[in-house]
Amino acid sequence: MKRRLATLILAAALTAGTSALAQDKAAGVTDMQALRAAVKADKRAYVAATLALTDAEAKKFWPAYDAYQRTLDMTNRQRNRAVEDVVALNKPLSDAYARILASELVAADEAEIKARRTLLNRVLKALPATKAARYMQIEDKIRDAAAYDIAVTIPLIK
Repeated sequence: MKRRLATLILAAALTAGTSALAQDKAAGVTDMQALRAAVKADKRAYVAATLALTDAEAKKFWPAYDAYQRTLDMTNRQRNRAVEDVVALNKPLSDAYARILASELVAADEAEIKARRTLLNRVLKALPATKAARYMQIEDKIRDAAAYDIAVTIPLIK
């Protein structure tokens, strides 16, 4: 009897845990969709609303944010140019061109990482650590959503 009751309790807990996990995943998808929509409408306003900066924090934060966005735009253009060149060819690449492409993509990643390190250092000076970490998390989510959107639309090279 005790074993049967324990089995029922375990089954109920697993079922509840699974449905809660499914709800969390569904909420995550909705949150990511909301994030995409908010960023598309106005990324700066989304960041401002999410961080709830004081006037003093905002005065220090926004110059770091703006500098990072300019660098991010540059690295995204570099990455996009490399991928667009490949897509435009629409034929198999030579080994030499594939090496150049791979190097350009890694260079764009490295430039972005360098910019993120600079951003983190500047944001940590401008904001309390919890807000700085929250902002970095926001940037990660935005970056990941954009990377996913790009990954599903860009074909692999031939």
